[in-house]
Amino acid sequence: MTESPQLPPPTADGNPVVPAGGRGPLDVVTPDLLARLTRGVVGSGKAVSHTPLTGGKLADLPETTLAEVAAAFDRARAAQHGWAATPVRRRAAVLLRFHDLLLTRQAEVLDLIQLETGKARLHAHEEVQSVAAAARHYGVKAPGYLGPKRHTGAIPVLTRAVELRQPRGVVGQIAPWNYPLELTVGDALPALVAGNALVTKPDTETALTSLWARDLLIGAGLPADAWQIVIGEGPVVGPALIEHADYVSFTGSTTTGREVARRAAGRLIGASLELGGKNPLLVLRDADLDKAADGAVRACFASAGQLCVSVERLLVAEEVADAFLAKFVARTRAIRLGTGLAYGAGMGSLVGERQLATVTRHVEEAREKGATVLAGGRPRPDVGPYVYEPTVLDGVVPPMAVCAEETFGPVVSVYRFGDEDEAVERANSGTYGLNASVWTKDAARGLRIAARLRSGTVNLNEGYAAAYGSIRAPMGGMKDSGLGRRHGSEGILKYTEAQTVAVQRLMPMAPAFGMDDQKYASFLNRSLRILKTLRIG
Repeated sequence: MTESPQLPPPTADGNPVVPAGGRGPLDVVTPDLLARLTRGVVGSGKAVSHTPLTGGKLADLPETTLAEVAAAFDRARAAQHGWAATPVRRRAAVLLRFHDLLLTRQAEVLDLIQLETGKARLHAHEEVQSVAAAARHYGVKAPGYLGPKRHTGAIPVLTRAVELRQPRGVVGQIAPWNYPLELTVGDALPALVAGNALVTKPDTETALTSLWARDLLIGAGLPADAWQIVIGEGPVVGPALIEHADYVSFTGSTTTGREVARRAAGRLIGASLELGGKNPLLVLRDADLDKAADGAVRACFASAGQLCVSVERLLVAEEVADAFLAKFVARTRAIRLGTGLAYGAGMGSLVGERQLATVTRHVEEAREKGATVLAGGRPRPDVGPYVYEPTVLDGVVPPMAVCAEETFGPVVSVYRFGDEDEAVERANSGTYGLNASVWTKDAARGLRIAARLRSGTVNLNEGYAAAYGSIRAPMGGMKDSGLGRRHGSEGILKYTEAQTVAVQRLMPMAPAFGMDDQKYASFLNRSLRILKTLRIG
């Protein structure tokens, strides 16, 4: 293992800061906006959301009781029958209208995303990009995905088999706080266009973004009762949602995902789960180091590292480790921190006190046990109450918590490897398998390594956006990173039940035309051999 490169110490002021200025929460979340977004949302209690930009109160929201959760499912179920009877092309047209409205009115939701999550505006725009792509994709492709499919029947010519896709009914969705537009609407759109109704439980702290999206989709033509939103504490509302749903879509931690899966299995309903990750980025010896350093900054620190597919482990070939780290650390120290509702900052805030505590604990424990902080390593209350500098750690080894636990913050650990086999072994270590990144000038070599990685998505010469943004291709995790896939055909067909309708013609599937049982069995034997010879599957 080579020694850490001799890098200049951080400046006294740390990362540069973009002045906040501009609009505040009260300029965005007006009483009129709040009344519009919560119209039709049932909740006799009161929940309060906060903004990580200041730590202060953002909005009063209706909190849903258990009885009101059941009532929300009743309304959704009543609306689902008419929505499912609507021709799929008309349902898809709603998504295409939503696409246009989203791009036209994106400034509104960008403000809400920033206020609720604290992320930089460019990272908030990633959510708009992803949702627009999903709306376009399923708006165009849903009729093909959901249309009848003909299959070879039991006896070709005599049997005609057709596969139909029926909606599951009412989908229960539990959405996280870190990407409140993308990880709510990105899954809601395929569920809805497949003919389901939807009951969503967003995180209370990011519920305004979900409510805004629902309001926009209703404006695009979705029946209002077809999408219900319930607000409340996860341990209370979550189990009630699973108890009434016909299918569950969950994005969140692996620990909670196991509980969701257990409850869904108890009711014999399906579930899709996107869970945690400890994602590796591999820099091979022939990588373009400038491009790799730029890409690693994006992969590690987008949304302050609060992204399921972001990178927390940098695996670098020994031959280029010093040169790469010099470039990467310099770029990390140059990231502009900011909490304003405008473009310009390179990284924003963590979402709240819990995330800040986890990040601080991981970094301080690693430092105390011998790790070296190459960049960052401290909170920045001068920028925002939950801002933490983008941090690079070297010399991380077990049993440091940051070595194996998901940090979900702006912290990345550096590890060196000797050859490709060691790189693959290190990348595949641990229990997660959500996303990976490989950097090399040799595309064929990169593809060979990618195929050896136990990861649901692998990006070559990109951190995460290339695979995630390829909306026709499936996205999801292996191992403890989840079950099921979003995007593409798998992302919509999971919200349906496959139904086979077979039509038999001319002769029954039984002895006929004077055949006795033995002659019928001989006829079937000859038929089976002929089908195999003709390679009819």
